[in-house]
Amino acid sequence: MIKRFVVWCFQLVSGWNVRQSKMLGMLALSMVTAITLSLPLNAQTTVARSPTSELRGVWLTNIDSDVLFERDRLKKSLQRLDELNFNTVYPAVWNWGYTLYPSKVAAKVIGRSLDPTPGLQGRDMLKEIVTEGHKKGLTVIPWFEFGFMAPADSLLAKNRPQWLTSRSDGTRIVKEGTHERVWLSPFRPDVQQFIQDLIVEIVKNYDIDGIQFDDHFGLPSELGYDAYTVALYQKEHRGRAPSKNPKDPEWVSWRANKITNFMKRVFTAIKANKKDCLVSVAPNPQRFSYEYFLADWQKWERMGIIEDLVLQIYRNDLNVFISELEYPEVKAARSHIPVSIGILSGLKNRSVPMSQIQTQVQKVRDRNFAGVSFFFYETLWNMSQEKPLARQQSFQKIFPTATAYPNLLTGWKP
Repeated sequence: MIKRFVVWCFQLVSGWNVRQSKMLGMLALSMVTAITLSLPLNAQTTVARSPTSELRGVWLTNIDSDVLFERDRLKKSLQRLDELNFNTVYPAVWNWGYTLYPSKVAAKVIGRSLDPTPGLQGRDMLKEIVTEGHKKGLTVIPWFEFGFMAPADSLLAKNRPQWLTSRSDGTRIVKEGTHERVWLSPFRPDVQQFIQDLIVEIVKNYDIDGIQFDDHFGLPSELGYDAYTVALYQKEHRGRAPSKNPKDPEWVSWRANKITNFMKRVFTAIKANKKDCLVSVAPNPQRFSYEYFLADWQKWERMGIIEDLVLQIYRNDLNVFISELEYPEVKAARSHIPVSIGILSGLKNRSVPMSQIQTQVQKVRDRNFAGVSFFFYETLWNMSQEKPLARQQSFQKIFPTATAYPNLLTGWKP
């Protein structure tokens, strides 16, 4: 009964403004409390273990995963997530140098309007997720997964070679596992306009609850030596060339600040088109994000240009995992915005035991973070050395009752 009521509230709140949503959230919380008090003591105990507001998310991607490639499979996957009391999905919408939704912006620049994979042709995957997800009370936040990155052999890289950046020796290829990637220069106005146009296109055309970026909205710090960027740096430094050392503090800071300025511009554009569209970022811990990807999310948070942080802490060592939760910049962010923790549920060739997942979720809850999100859907139970049913039953124990997403329904307090 409680779950049906909360889902009803989600459905009712669709299209409301933030103030109305928060008022409904307070009503829902009051109703749930009243219902709980009327239950037998043992039932009250079960309900009390489940937070009344908690992010329970999962990333949906087309890398090593089949969840997005067939309409019925996607619908059933959303249904299962709902049944297991998840409340948020982050579907990839920009991957492999293509969009995963019909895009006029991409068609104009890349020459194709949709990822060419057969399972995505003739579909609007994002519309399907928004429609089905909202029916089930799920919050839908599209994930701009590749950011400024693209496959080296992609149409985007071939059609816009002048957009690509390089190392100081002129090389461009960055290996990501077995894949060869290239990166668009985030300092070029034409690249910035293209990326911003893709984002605004999604915000304007879909009833999304937010949009999410990660470290790929930065740049590997070894890059940035393309002719345009070097000339821009020299223009601002009286002809002096950037350091040949890509980790030089001043050179790192200059590039990171340029990316921060673009992030501010994107935030403004999003809010101009949809004021209640949540701007979320899911980065690595600050030191790694800044040093290796020039993504200074700590500064973004201080500037107020991100409204939600899902920190990726993909660690097997429990002590290391806990230490990452305690850093000053994390505590500072928590005093301003909701901070949740991204937990690794597995990779294609790396199974994560359910016992580790359960322990990490508990450590996050012990410290009153806003919630958890798992990378990625297929490894929740389909890619594991443990049986799928056993994994699903374990998630049912982790999330025994339905709760609201902390930002959009019940509001959030530090």
